[in-house]
Amino acid sequence: MKKYNINTYRLYKEDVRQSVASLPDVDYEQLTRNQLITKFMPLVENIAKKFSTAAQASGTLDILDIIQEGSVGLVKAVDRIDWNVFNLSEDKEKTMKSFLSKRIRGTIRRSIDMYRGDMRIPEHKLNDIRKNFGKDEKMVAMFFNSIFLSTDDTMGEGSAVYEVEDKSEPYNMDLLNAYLSSLLRRYLNSKEYQVLRLSYGLDCEKQSAQSIADKLGLKGSSAFVRVSQLKRQAVDKLINNVDPEQVLDYM
Repeated sequence: MKKYNINTYRLYKEDVRQSVASLPDVDYEQLTRNQLITKFMPLVENIAKKFSTAAQASGTLDILDIIQEGSVGLVKAVDRIDWNVFNLSEDKEKTMKSFLSKRIRGTIRRSIDMYRGDMRIPEHKLNDIRKNFGKDEKMVAMFFNSIFLSTDDTMGEGSAVYEVEDKSEPYNMDLLNAYLSSLLRRYLNSKEYQVLRLSYGLDCEKQSAQSIADKLGLKGSSAFVRVSQLKRQAVDKLINNVDPEQVLDYM
């Protein structure tokens, strides 16, 4: 960690503590803009402390600088609160913290990117790097492969690679099936949708590859191979189009 003025940091923390303690005990929507900003200053510090202050990670910024940048993000976020949406939330505290945290972190990241080095990478490319790095895509691939490609019936030679039993069931199956159906309808064409629906047994009994081929009107001795190809094609399309955040809750 880079050196910073410890006394200044202590004074800042004490000032925030006293300011928060002096706030009225009322609902968020009853607080003024400045009071709401003060209310969530400790949140800024908590988020800022999770960022590394090593030179390679944050450039010239120390912890006080990161807190300052996060505070700027907090102010901007407070001005963007949609109170109509907020008031519809069942857990208002969680909704408020989630909304503000995302924007505080984003502001801090952009500031770090700006001060980390001489070469400036466009923000949209940095977002792509953060989002992918191969990691998120692998997570999505693991999700859809485990859901669909582990449910194959015998499809001929080489099918053993898909016959991986998954004994875990950490989610509500009714909710999962409904969610899967919505994703399939959104991203797949009719044949791809039917292949995954029937092979997985989404809203029906699971079907064999040959049975699916018959239902789709695929003829010939290699019809089941075409079903296998459609399944792989459909899963690849889901992996390439579905955002990691859309499946995170079911991992």
